Amino acid sequence: MAKDQKKQPRPRAETPKGFRDYFGADVTERKAMLDRIAEIYHRHGFDPLETSAVETVEALGKFLPDVDRPNAGVFAWQEEAVPGGGSGDWLALRYDLTAPLARVAAQFRNDLPTPYRRYAMGPVWRNEKPGPGRFRQFYQCDADTVGSASVAADAEICAMLADALEAVGIARGDYVVRINSRKVLSGVLDAAAIRPDQADEVLRQIDKFDKVGREGVLALLTTGRKDDSGAVIEGVGLTGAQAAPVLAFLTSKGADNTATLDNLRGAVGGSAIGAEGVDELAQIAAMLSAMGVAEDRAVIDPSVVRGLGYYTGPVFEAELTFEILDEKGRRRQFGSVAGGGRYDGLVERFTGQKVPATGVSIGVDRLLAALRSRGLAGTEAQGPVVVTVMDRDRMADYQAMAADLRAAGIRAEVYLGNPKNFGNQLKYADRRGAPVAVIQGADEAARGVVQVKDLVLGARIAAEASHEEWKAQPAQTEVPRADLVAEVRRILG
Repeated sequence: MAKDQKKQPRPRAETPKGFRDYFGADVTERKAMLDRIAEIYHRHGFDPLETSAVETVEALGKFLPDVDRPNAGVFAWQEEAVPGGGSGDWLALRYDLTAPLARVAAQFRNDLPTPYRRYAMGPVWRNEKPGPGRFRQFYQCDADTVGSASVAADAEICAMLADALEAVGIARGDYVVRINSRKVLSGVLDAAAIRPDQADEVLRQIDKFDKVGREGVLALLTTGRKDDSGAVIEGVGLTGAQAAPVLAFLTSKGADNTATLDNLRGAVGGSAIGAEGVDELAQIAAMLSAMGVAEDRAVIDPSVVRGLGYYTGPVFEAELTFEILDEKGRRRQFGSVAGGGRYDGLVERFTGQKVPATGVSIGVDRLLAALRSRGLAGTEAQGPVVVTVMDRDRMADYQAMAADLRAAGIRAEVYLGNPKNFGNQLKYADRRGAPVAVIQGADEAARGVVQVKDLVLGARIAAEASHEEWKAQPAQTEVPRADLVAEVRRILG
């Protein structure tokens, strides 16, 4: 090697910041959960859709990078403009599953049925600062109806969401789908005479109602307040008279949907858009009742304020009501695992015509964490039966045993490491979570038998049994080679 040629440093074996790897149970438990959700969506008449992981930045709409920060919010790059090659367009990894749906609905509008019901599941990417529990790549699970202006579509989404939560194991009483309407919110803002430039800030403060309560929101809407650290949070600057309709709206939750709707009619005053929103909520409540979705599963709740600006009508959120211990050992309610609403203006960006749409997105990682906190995600995935190797020259025999097990629907593999140390083979089986080990040396092969070792029972005996019981080896059985599949199936059963 030339003296002036520097040795290249070895690459670092580490995950990029904000990303993570998924192993074994992480993958299998997520897949099992999504399969159960997909079954519910399929039963409701929704079709699966898989879109490209890459979209044009233009199609992402509100996430379009500015000139000075082309990667703001998204992972974007400019395709090289070369003859016969790239177009020079800005491309990006998809930020969510909704923008691709809007693009598909516009691009294939002459081919798709109307309304078009679809569900989609897959990873999305966000070029944002990572933090605890906040990653740059994560899974989403969406279901949407495009092309129906009827609030029956919103009611169907809410009922389907409740069914999906129960399908994955969340019991009734441990969740509630809460429903509100941005039209009602608009009516309240009208009644409060709030200027358009104040509206977004007012909505942000309303969204804090669950955390700071009535008096906290009143302070945030008017003169401001101090947070727990003593820092002063500037208020929106509304008068007390302006804040009154907002507070009436926030505290309008009644003993049942009927009482809540009556209170909301009072909160929106003479606003036409507000009255329309209340009427739509009343229709949704009636349809949910007709579908057998009682108020303990889905309820009208004015405190729901979805943050995304493109919602135009009903909005909803699925909240888990059971408590868990946080990282500091404090008990707290688990909280939201899904949200959505009506967004009638999104497809219009492509077509120039309003296309009504409504949908919901489930936070996959968050829902899976909830299932794990309740022991509902399933035990760690069982490993394969491990066929050990006692004689290198008889590898074909061992492979035949594994093939017989797989043909019977039993997960199985042959040990492919160095077979010299048999103890290492059993250690490998333990690390794989194997329930059974199959053993056949030269003596067993000559007699046409195999040893079948129940590793789960063996571990329990080793921990609990007396020395005499351990020596009796009840966890290891000798059976004819022809009975291998039946014996393994018996143990697994």
